[in-house]
Amino acid sequence: MVSFPAMNYLFHLYLSGDDPAILTGNFMGDFVKGPLSDRFPERLSQGLALHRRIDSYAQGHPAFTASRLRIASEFGLYRGILVDLYYDHFLASGWRQWHEEPLPVYLERVRKIVEGNRALLPEALQRLVPVIFEDMIPSYLTTDGIAGALQRMSRRVPRANPLGGGGKELTRNYQALQQDFLEFLPEVQRYASDFRLR
Repeated sequence: MVSFPAMNYLFHLYLSGDDPAILTGNFMGDFVKGPLSDRFPERLSQGLALHRRIDSYAQGHPAFTASRLRIASEFGLYRGILVDLYYDHFLASGWRQWHEEPLPVYLERVRKIVEGNRALLPEALQRLVPVIFEDMIPSYLTTDGIAGALQRMSRRVPRANPLGGGGKELTRNYQALQQDFLEFLPEVQRYASDFRLR
């Protein structure tokens, strides 16, 4: 199984709502493994649980599955990672359709929230926060930015992998993937909102 921190930070931030602790927990979800028990404050643990629920929901959703199957079989288990990143691109590039704040304003605001909880972040994520907000998420606005992000990710994986070619798959399947995303986002929004209200 492919296992390393995913790159769809914007998607998880967006689905967190307005609670700072839930947002921080959802943001750091890929860096926290194992049972949550009492390791973190209650609302932050809820954000971590939300992150896991979103990932599970995506894996079983017909639109997400359709997107995975559009990608060439040579990408194998990496197809889910590609779809995560493609969906961050569609969210970033169509941001004005989904949120009232301009994307740079939103990112500045949520970064302050994350930085305010810095002591609770895993050490590896603490080092990445500036890169995520200043380089990674802004690069998702364009297909070239996605291609570059995947090439960099490919070089960080210790074994041979096809991720560096993932940018071409986005371009090749762009309209169909975007339609999948447009079907998926409102439904995962409702799912995340219902979970936060529990």
